Amino acid sequence: MATSPVTESPLGIPKSRSRQLMAASIGNVVEWYDWYAYTFLAPYFSVQIFSEISDNSLVPLLGSFAVFAVGFFMRPLGGLLVGAFADRYGRKSAMTFTIVLMGVGSLLVGLTPTYAAVGILAPIILTLARLIQGLSVGGEFAAATTFLVESAPQGRRGLFSSFQYVSTTVGQLLASGLAALLATVLIKADMESYGWRIPFIVGAVLSLVGLWIRKSADETSAVAEEIQRGRAERPKMFEFLKHYPKSALMIVGITIAGTVAYYTWTTFLPTYAQITVNFDKADSLQIGTISLVFFMILQPLLGMLSDRVGRKPMLITFGLGFLILPVPLLGLLTDAYGSLLIVQLIGMVFLGCFTSISAAVNAEMFPTRVRAAGIGFPYSATVAIFGGTAPLIGTAFREAGNPGLFPWYMSALALISTVVYIFVLRETKDQPLR
Repeated sequence: MATSPVTESPLGIPKSRSRQLMAASIGNVVEWYDWYAYTFLAPYFSVQIFSEISDNSLVPLLGSFAVFAVGFFMRPLGGLLVGAFADRYGRKSAMTFTIVLMGVGSLLVGLTPTYAAVGILAPIILTLARLIQGLSVGGEFAAATTFLVESAPQGRRGLFSSFQYVSTTVGQLLASGLAALLATVLIKADMESYGWRIPFIVGAVLSLVGLWIRKSADETSAVAEEIQRGRAERPKMFEFLKHYPKSALMIVGITIAGTVAYYTWTTFLPTYAQITVNFDKADSLQIGTISLVFFMILQPLLGMLSDRVGRKPMLITFGLGFLILPVPLLGLLTDAYGSLLIVQLIGMVFLGCFTSISAAVNAEMFPTRVRAAGIGFPYSATVAIFGGTAPLIGTAFREAGNPGLFPWYMSALALISTVVYIFVLRETKDQPLR
């Protein structure tokens, strides 16, 4: 990478790096808009795609969240395959591939026929679409994470890392905002009939925009360029696991608490409020949107803070927060508008201490040669097991009549990661990328 120029933006980012941030961030916005639109709209389309085999209205919703979890289980495969592709052929090529996949998956969701029209074929088509999206998102995190952190000048990796979740949150905001708008302007019957399809069609179009913008990016992996010139040997598929098993295991420990907290607080909490305290659907989507704006603003601020104080203090703050707070916070939920808003905002502050630096911490674990695959597989596998199943587990606890067990489940996972943060993790903020 070229040396940092003198001119900088207000956030301290050299202006020559802005194109890199834009290429990664805008494509990432599209990727995660498509991914999260599913969660926000699940309460509306579940009755269209899944048959109500009983009088229990939660059965279709459970089906939709089961498909949501299935999509997550493609993410480790995407992280491995696309990560290995990024290590061999470059981050830019990998990011181009992932955004095309996401557009195809989003279009397929938007065109999924109803159960009444085609029967069991409807959930099969939806599942196929989520498998495609899961493969794409797993690969996207591996490629975009390495691209962002490798683009950062020394002393700014925490700040650049934060744009992973700035762009992710912008995607969520677009999905949540459009869902909230449609829920406001359309009557419930229209929303359940055709309104839920609109965001997915929009997502397919946005994928083309992201594809065009990513073509302007510069490659960040000198190793991949050397491989293409025949001057370096291609890394093996599981080379990262053979030579850096401790780093791979560390990513699992670091991520367990972060992923369940993230998917609960940023996507599932509005639905959790609906099924536990009968919170209004439209109001919960509005509150989710407000909270996401707050969350997005926090990311670069906390990323810059980590460049000063280090990664460990930030992660320990997050871990202790989610060890202690889930039970009392979720216990405060009522059907009052302010209760859900307060609970979400408090959780976002602690969650930001993890999300703002997750990309930097992961990238600092591996050398360039195997960085994308080394991050992509263990991270995506952990997210699949714990993050992707969070909505399903929360809904299943409610179905079993024990919704209060879910926050205890979150705290138990937070305990595991907090032990890693305090006793195992070493500070890496001042170390050069390997």
